[in-house]
Amino acid sequence: MELQFSRHRRLRTSANMRALVRETHLHAEDFIYPLFIIEGENIKNEVPSMPGVYQLSMDLLGEEIDDIVSLGIKSVILFGVPSTKDECGSGAYHDHGIVQVATRFIKERHPEMIVVADTCLCEYTSHGHCGVVEGDRVLNDPSLELLVQTAVSQAKAGADIIAPSNMMDGFVAAIRAGLDEAGFQEVPIMSYAVKYSSAFYGPFRDAADSTPQFGDRKTYQMDPANRIEAMREAESDVLEGADFLIVKPGLPYLDIVRDVKNNFNLPVVVYNVSGEYAMVKGAAQNGWIDEKAVVLEMLTGMKRAGADLIITYFAKDAARWLKEQK
Repeated sequence: MELQFSRHRRLRTSANMRALVRETHLHAEDFIYPLFIIEGENIKNEVPSMPGVYQLSMDLLGEEIDDIVSLGIKSVILFGVPSTKDECGSGAYHDHGIVQVATRFIKERHPEMIVVADTCLCEYTSHGHCGVVEGDRVLNDPSLELLVQTAVSQAKAGADIIAPSNMMDGFVAAIRAGLDEAGFQEVPIMSYAVKYSSAFYGPFRDAADSTPQFGDRKTYQMDPANRIEAMREAESDVLEGADFLIVKPGLPYLDIVRDVKNNFNLPVVVYNVSGEYAMVKGAAQNGWIDEKAVVLEMLTGMKRAGADLIITYFAKDAARWLKEQK
């Protein structure tokens, strides 16, 4: 009896054949590497829940940036860890704030490096929330004013991209207007357009010292159960002037990444967040998984889902592994 069926395995017969027909490719320039800059000197604090990730003081930043550049990574995103905090997060928008100082340093040392400035208040506020607080409420419109000041200060320092992560309503419109009025019409906005209130952020709060002192962020970050709402959030940011759209976290929300990619003609960025990183690192340290294979598969899956860029703590490791494969 003659059987009629397709022979899909013909295209899997060797490593070179598989490479020939591979649809999705990772490159070092796809990655944006997060950096946590802490005030002080000679500080290199490893984050307990994120092996291999450090809080670095300015005097150690040069060596780190040189290493990042040598690996072919083109972009970093900066988070500040200030020595003092206050109710209004003034360190976020001070011209000599830690992110502003680090931005100027990086742009002087490696002018070609793309510096993305995370634009939020939570690392700088004594209460740990992403805006102005009144009682137990985070106020939307007064928070916008401080976020605009922060964005303009970061742009003045030389940030190439402003990345507001606060999830206040109207934050893209307010920051776009503020940047334009200050003469920074050419500075793009990488909006945390779809940011869920996720349990995967825990280790980041260790790194950035940004745990809320009361309540949680569920009144301004999205409910993980919602999909249609993500399209409303992304559409608002597109209409308000966003230039990139971030989906955060990555792995549990790849359906949302594909939805955003299919519906909007802007570069899509996935944030491979701290909890995702910590789980892989923990399993690898216990010998339960092949870290290299798992990480490259995970990042490839994010690109396949629609990500143009990936913010990831694995950027340096992944860039090294990709070099080894060539």
